[in-house]
Amino acid sequence: MSQEKLTIAPMVLEDLDGVMQIERDSFLYPWSRNSFQEELLTNRFAYYITAKDADGFIIGYAGIWILFDEGHITTIAVKPLCRHKGVGSLLLAHLLKKAQLEGACKVFLEVRDSNLQARRIYERFGFKVIGKRKRYYFDEDALIMAWFLEKVKG
Repeated sequence: MSQEKLTIAPMVLEDLDGVMQIERDSFLYPWSRNSFQEELLTNRFAYYITAKDADGFIIGYAGIWILFDEGHITTIAVKPLCRHKGVGSLLLAHLLKKAQLEGACKVFLEVRDSNLQARRIYERFGFKVIGKRKRYYFDEDALIMAWFLEKVKG
């Protein structure tokens, strides 16, 4: 799958059927449809995006909260058959760019301690482990990772 054929766009309510399928296929404890609806309709700090293939099918999505100078990535998921093709990296790059444009100079996220693939992607983007949340995922600890925008010295 070529990234040139992908479209990144803000998530809308009509996207939720596709989002929910990926959510259920990706997570042991998936978010509910209502949780996504609430994020889209009422959370003024939330920014959610989808990645669609050339046929318009949702193959990934991601979300971030941006509050003042800080961002918090809430979710990133890619359809299982579309993984290992750069979709997650494209979504992450888009979230970081949006955070910067909105004035954030640091971004945080939680990731399963055992999710080595996701951790490697985050590390490639410059995220560093800064802490741990015990039993964050009910059955496992989460690592807290942070990304800091480097200040340009003038």
